[in-house]
Formats: sequence, structure tokens, C-alpha cells
Amino acid sequence: MDLSNMSVGDLRNLQEQIKQEMKKREVQEVQKAREQILAIAQSVGVPLKDLLATGGRSSSSKGNTVAVRYRHPDNASQQWTGRGRQPKWVKEWVEGGKSLDKLRV
Repeated sequence: MDLSNMSVGDLRNLQEQIKQEMKKREVQEVQKAREQILAIAQSVGVPLKDLLATGGRSSSSKGNTVAVRYRHPDNASQQWTGRGRQPKWVKEWVEGGKSLDKLRV
């Protein structure tokens, strides 16, 4: 196909056709990959839900809470798991020269 002889309008039309064809083929390829994966899983007896679990964790472990590791000695409602940023009360405790270990549950 000689593109140098095509008008700008024809090139834009061709570009749109290419975009549509690319989308169609991507959908087909994803569907084909799904079918192949499902066939492999069925052939070895692996349930589909086990394949969809990520990071080695089962889907049943999602939503579990993390145990509290630190609690304010005067106000038990102020607690921290030790993950993420330190809450303000923990930061103030440590900046006050007190040991983080004294807050450990």
C-alpha cells in the first residue's frame, strides 16, 4: 500500500480503521488467552479461584485486620498497628524522649 499517494482524509480514515481493528484483535487475544488458561487449569484440576488469588494469599485472607502493637497508656482508644505513618500521639510520645517500647502491647 502506497501511503504517499493518499489524501489526508483517506489517511485519517485508514488510521481509524486501524484503531478499530487493533481493539478488536486485542479483545480476541485476551479471550483466547483466557480460554487457554482455563483449559490448562481444568486439565491439572486447579480451581479457577485459586488461579485468581494473587501474591500467594488466598482470597479469604483479604479484609483481615492487623493486630494492634502500640497503645497509649492513658487512652486505650488511641492505638497503632505499627504500620504506616506514626500517629500524632506516637510521634509526640517519642519526641518527648519516651521509649516506643513502653507503648508496646
